[in-house]
Amino acid sequence: MQRWRGLEDIPEDWGRSVVTIGSYDGVHRGHQLIIRHAVDRARELGVPAVVVTFDPHPSEVVRPGSHPPLLAPHHRRAELMAELGVDASLILPFTTEFSKLSPADFVVKVLVDKLHAKAVVEGPNFRFGHKAAGDVEFLAEQGKVYDFDVEVVDLVLCGEAGGGQPFSSTLTRRLVAEGDLAGAGEILGRPHRVEGVVVRGAQRGRELGFPTANVETLPHTAIPADGVYAGWLHANGEAMPAAISVGTNPQFDGTERTVEAYAIDRVGLDLYGLHVAVDFLAFVRGQAKFDSLEGLLEQMALDVRRCKELVAAQR
Repeated sequence: MQRWRGLEDIPEDWGRSVVTIGSYDGVHRGHQLIIRHAVDRARELGVPAVVVTFDPHPSEVVRPGSHPPLLAPHHRRAELMAELGVDASLILPFTTEFSKLSPADFVVKVLVDKLHAKAVVEGPNFRFGHKAAGDVEFLAEQGKVYDFDVEVVDLVLCGEAGGGQPFSSTLTRRLVAEGDLAGAGEILGRPHRVEGVVVRGAQRGRELGFPTANVETLPHTAIPADGVYAGWLHANGEAMPAAISVGTNPQFDGTERTVEAYAIDRVGLDLYGLHVAVDFLAFVRGQAKFDSLEGLLEQMALDVRRCKELVAAQR
């Protein structure tokens, strides 16, 4: 899949394409409906499928300080989109100047002049342009002028997550923040993932017999609620069952919130400096402070055993 950052990266000889536009944070199952429809339409028309997204999140530019926790960084979204058959992704730098583009100017500068849209696929609530003044009705009118079709896909899906609420990135972020990783996973169609570089911590886990990878997470990452989770640690192309701790380490009066993953039954791992990914499968217990170090060690052993069982059950 081709990856472009900015309109200037689009090849000069780029032909017609099917386009879908949105933040697509998490590429959850509702997003997947739209993207798959765009890919299917592109195959029917014999042209590429392009996903257009933004960086930073538009809310951060329109309302500074309101950047939402992110369910997936852009490189991860690109990987997920490629798996769905997308041919190219375009990340548009969302600046104050860009935010002032009128819907009509957005259509011309992005969809017509650069991507040569033959069809545009969106959800019913899609908004774009300055002050989100553009909608799918306006887009359809512009399509008649500039020779592209507009197809609206109903992306409403519901399940057990959130008590039956429609799937959305907002609901997913809430469930992650609450520690409901099973619910978040239902919406995403996969476990929630946190990525970052392994850095040196206090190394207490190593001293206690449970060496952990201390993951310095990417900015604005959606971090689960404090507690212990079962999941996977991805490093060096390998997925390892893991017991994951999120929190401040109250046993040792910690104050900094960390994400640490213990690769179960693995000895001698050296992951310092590596970019790793942690997949959260299931909540095990909340963060706690124990009366003694022995009590902590006993609980850690139970946690690891439980995490091992939960991972094995979902293989």
